[in-house]
Amino acid sequence: MAVNSHASHAFSSWNPLSNEGVVVRSRRNMLKAGLAGVAGLSLPSLLQARELASKDGKPLSRKSVILLWMTGGPSHIDMWDMKPTRPAINRGPFSPIETSVPGIQICEHLPKQAAMMEDFSIIRSVDCRKSSHQPNQVMQTGHRDAAPRSNPKGDRYPAIGSIVAKHRGANVPGMPPYVVFQKHESHVAWGGWLGREYDPFDGNKAAILPKLDLVGKPLGGTSGAQLFGLPAGLNHDRLQNRRELLKDLDDLQRGLDQSNAMSALDSYGQQAYEMLLGGAAREAFDLSKEDPASREKYGDHLWAQQALLARRLVESGVSFVTIDLSYHTASGTWDNHGDNIPPYGGISRGLGPILPLYDHIVTTLVSDLKDRGLLDETLVISMGEFGRTPVMGTQGSTDGRNHWPNVMSMALAGGGLRHGQVIGATSKDGGEIKDRPVKPGDLAATIYRHMGVPLDTTYEDDQNRPRFAVQENGLPITELF
Repeated sequence: MAVNSHASHAFSSWNPLSNEGVVVRSRRNMLKAGLAGVAGLSLPSLLQARELASKDGKPLSRKSVILLWMTGGPSHIDMWDMKPTRPAINRGPFSPIETSVPGIQICEHLPKQAAMMEDFSIIRSVDCRKSSHQPNQVMQTGHRDAAPRSNPKGDRYPAIGSIVAKHRGANVPGMPPYVVFQKHESHVAWGGWLGREYDPFDGNKAAILPKLDLVGKPLGGTSGAQLFGLPAGLNHDRLQNRRELLKDLDDLQRGLDQSNAMSALDSYGQQAYEMLLGGAAREAFDLSKEDPASREKYGDHLWAQQALLARRLVESGVSFVTIDLSYHTASGTWDNHGDNIPPYGGISRGLGPILPLYDHIVTTLVSDLKDRGLLDETLVISMGEFGRTPVMGTQGSTDGRNHWPNVMSMALAGGGLRHGQVIGATSKDGGEIKDRPVKPGDLAATIYRHMGVPLDTTYEDDQNRPRFAVQENGLPITELF
């Protein structure tokens, strides 16, 4: 696995250990490092926020994305692209059912999604070549070269969420633009060449959530919520005094600043302080503030609680939320190689039990967004790294399937897009794309168009060379618009 380059604290870009100024540099450096510790923050996207005005001075729309990341690679043949007339070794153990849209069938273990198919689009021809996991980069960045296992710089390609964070920001000041609920840092994409300030905000550390073991068994108790806490002996008044002292020192330094870096630091520092003490972010992450009936509707499973938090976050102004649907810290719960490979299992014993859970989560989320008038503004995406092999019984298992980067399926809802359709098709055995390939760059372009990020957006790599955020001449998926 590639070495993670984002392990430093959130205020790395403040250079707290670098010498500055002439006289007060050591005190100021101490305070910068102190503010990082005082705030208890771990991800620098906390410093990013967005003004609620477009170029013409009017409020911008509150577009957002919720990505349900099915870590490990869900089997397309056993979920959304079933092959019921094929031999059992190919078609798998599950049967298809009709959906609310005539002519569209999906897995019998997704009855709620089937009943709401008019709200979903299924893409059966996603070209996911070069995608792998640990780290899971290609599909979350839209770049085929974002594969750290084969490219030493693969982890430097920024996440789509990070591009959104930089070029759009949060929909409401005081909220982080890009939030992830992660089981392991190798399961999500990061800021890369954009810088650590565009890494995602770690939602697991900001909310009280149930603990599960590596196979999804409740452990009792909860975790998280330490992000907004203050160390013992430090109250809000003392923090305010430290901020005032820091401001005085900044005033001395500002006269020497010729690059506007100090004004940017002031802005981000203010936003970090507002997030810590202003209450908006803490309120959004606090599930105790949610209507009990709503909490009951979602349920008490970890993933369901995170989905409810995702709704609360986009409602409060977050632009991009990723939920890592995995119990396991390794390759992921959807990596269903075989029954004899704990904790993944094969299709029957591994995939089978989590399909009803996913079905409940995605339909509850979409229904909730619709009921609150948020669905047209919120694009909900369900996908993983790749599909699974057409032939079962891999690695000595009964019905496991291996990785299959030739093709995968994904599901979308919301975003004001055109749904109730299937896009693309695969070969008879589901192993190859038959028509309408959808590339990673097309997915990225679709998200950027929804979020109002220009498709010709570029960023600089470590050699100061511009790189396009949209690769392979990617275009928005026209059938959706």
